[in-house]
Amino acid sequence: MSHFRGRIKASTLDAILQESLAIACELGALKLKDVKSVAIDTTVQEKNITHPTEHGLMRKAITKLSETVRRAGIKLRQSYVRVVQKAAIKVGRYIHAKQMRRAKRELKFIRVRLGRLIRDVERKVENVSQELPLFFYDTLRKAKQIYKQKRGDPDYLYSWHAPEVECISKGKARAPYEFGVKVSLATNLRTSGKKGKHFILHAKAMPGRPYDGHTLKRAAENIEKIIGKLPERLVADKGYKGHKWEDPHTQVFLSGQKRGVTPAIKRDIKRRSVIEPIIGHAKNDGLLRRNYLKGRKGDEINAILAGIGFNFRQIAAVLAV
Repeated sequence: MSHFRGRIKASTLDAILQESLAIACELGALKLKDVKSVAIDTTVQEKNITHPTEHGLMRKAITKLSETVRRAGIKLRQSYVRVVQKAAIKVGRYIHAKQMRRAKRELKFIRVRLGRLIRDVERKVENVSQELPLFFYDTLRKAKQIYKQKRGDPDYLYSWHAPEVECISKGKARAPYEFGVKVSLATNLRTSGKKGKHFILHAKAMPGRPYDGHTLKRAAENIEKIIGKLPERLVADKGYKGHKWEDPHTQVFLSGQKRGVTPAIKRDIKRRSVIEPIIGHAKNDGLLRRNYLKGRKGDEINAILAGIGFNFRQIAAVLAV
């Protein structure tokens, strides 16, 4: 599936996810009454990139720009590849030793060399008579973006080969920042079937670093598309507070909510955390921990494949005697 993903649309994979749920229903592992109440949450699907550092990105820009210019047949005054490599090694050593002033000095050295290289290339391009390939201008654009960008910029480039990567802060102590894309997942709130199984009812990549509440409408629409109807009750955590999404057929309840909560609803709210181990299994047993597929399409496909894989593992466990 991963190899031929270029020929497959996300809608086709949604149909496979739908079919996995249909098989579970036929086997009695999932009952339609159990999808009336659904737990929903988001997680981060990390991209397979190296941890982004300022000196690492600038060094990559210098290396790639030098290679591209050489392929185009343009002679540079100096490529700066070797001197920047030494400076980048020094930055790593100085930061490790907490010698920040020295590290900043080497960072400035690398940035100055990148700026010199960009200006040299732009001067040489003006005198070139032949038409340059498109990848040349794409490489130059990326190098200029890395040269100019500052921490906090909305269009910050975190990876040379994966420009779609986003920095997401989930407030975790062990990983304050994760680099990838936000993914929305949903599961049945209560165990279903004789063996008490949970299934992933919806898996969708949400690019653009949206606030959790803004993903709720798209998630609900996707659940309706896959299972054929909207659930009667959606339970989410406090990250969805202020979502402002309303539907006459669906009630949304958040963790810690007091107003309009009956004893039955309170029991459902207490079961919201059931989705956390589902996310953990999708990451540890499946494809969700690290995405190796290219581009935005790769993000979208990998998220759905993780859900499909989880459901078929649950079906295999039901069939195991």
